[in-house]
Amino acid sequence: MIGYLKGKVLNMGTDNAIVVVGGVGYEVYCSGAAFSKMTEGAECELYTYLQVSEANGVQLYGFSSMQEKAMFLKLISVSGVGPKVGISVLSQMSVNDVALAVATGDVKALSRVKGMGKKTAEKIIVELRDRVIAPVGGSSAADSSPIVHIASGDEDAVVALISLGFTRAESERAVSRAKQQGAKTVEDIIMLALKGM
Repeated sequence: MIGYLKGKVLNMGTDNAIVVVGGVGYEVYCSGAAFSKMTEGAECELYTYLQVSEANGVQLYGFSSMQEKAMFLKLISVSGVGPKVGISVLSQMSVNDVALAVATGDVKALSRVKGMGKKTAEKIIVELRDRVIAPVGGSSAADSSPIVHIASGDEDAVVALISLGFTRAESERAVSRAKQQGAKTVEDIIMLALKGM
């Protein structure tokens, strides 16, 4: 499994790049955020996902951060959403925007992604929300911090943060801090919470 690459950008296409690592050129299909950080002839680093399938053979997908890769893995876990759709979502939306759309049930935002139909957008929201909300057990075993009780209306913000890779306990504490700082809408709460992470 190739999970990370650090090398020189040899060439950039419309949605992919060739990254040379130790004399070997890897063709990587990149998210928008990863692509925006790349310059031909300069060094880059990518978190990657290797797909092996009968239909498409072997393809490598690249991301700018572990959070972005984690969101991609969540997206492709939804039935009917393959890597090409997943990378398309992350080429047109930031990780925060995707998390917000899932948390608030914003079908329109996801439907604007090229190649994404309304039914697929609805499926992403339903499947990711259910999967993310499932472990409602306060803090994890590895997180011994006190449990913060969150108002039911703030659950959307907590879910959005969990989908970015934070634990439920971390997310609840961040939402609680954001509320104390005066954030009222889900969007404001998430933005302030992320700044405090």
